[in-house]
Amino acid sequence: MSHPPITITFLGTGTSTGIPMVACPCEVCASADPKDKRLRSSILVQSPSTTLVVDTTPDFRYQMLRAGVRQLDAVIFTHPHKDHLAGLDDVRAYNFFQRRAMDLYANEMTQEVIVREFPYAFADMKYPGIPDLRLNRIDKDPFTIGDITITPIQVWHMKMPVLGFRFGDFTYITDANRIDDSEKEKIRGSRQIVLNALRHEKHLSHYSLPEAIAEIQQLGVPEAWFTHISHQLGRHADVEPDLPPGMHLAYDGLILQT
Repeated sequence: MSHPPITITFLGTGTSTGIPMVACPCEVCASADPKDKRLRSSILVQSPSTTLVVDTTPDFRYQMLRAGVRQLDAVIFTHPHKDHLAGLDDVRAYNFFQRRAMDLYANEMTQEVIVREFPYAFADMKYPGIPDLRLNRIDKDPFTIGDITITPIQVWHMKMPVLGFRFGDFTYITDANRIDDSEKEKIRGSRQIVLNALRHEKHLSHYSLPEAIAEIQQLGVPEAWFTHISHQLGRHADVEPDLPPGMHLAYDGLILQT
């Protein structure tokens, strides 16, 4: 199957606190290296005719301004945790300039949280200027937005099902610590993969860096980037040189071509 060329921009690569973390004096949070400045995890996905965002983080407004995103066709959600959802209200600027509702693609669990967290957007009597949202339910079946076909990949964030997504030969997975064998088959054949790697030590709901490296090696994807990084992982300049060949730490503003 042929796919349009896709450009991936990392809007954020940090965990739920971001880096620097509020009130933290550690060397990572105090670093002057721009690659150690991490907003909450999200990516921009662009083909010649379609622009998508995966997750609306608490930093969504600034992420859109920083990346210069004037047109946005849809938002795809991985799961309903606040660090992946809280910026949703700011899509109303796109409602205003594009003169249409914003399409949201999410599983049933995430849709329920969106309606609960932003009830004013779904009220019978709507206040002027609120976000205009159109919910589209997704599960494990592929779906298409514009000229981009997306294959959901269900992974596990402890006991919570989270959706990763494959766009052509590029796979994006965040907030996971386990992938079932049946879902791994959807990943195989990817040329690039992004996987969360929170820190060096084991965590109850995220891959550690050693676990993420082992998972990539088992999947056999030749190029890998790690995201959803905490300050506990260390400075970018210290960690990057020790990674296996073909593996890298992602950073805010990184652009990949697929």
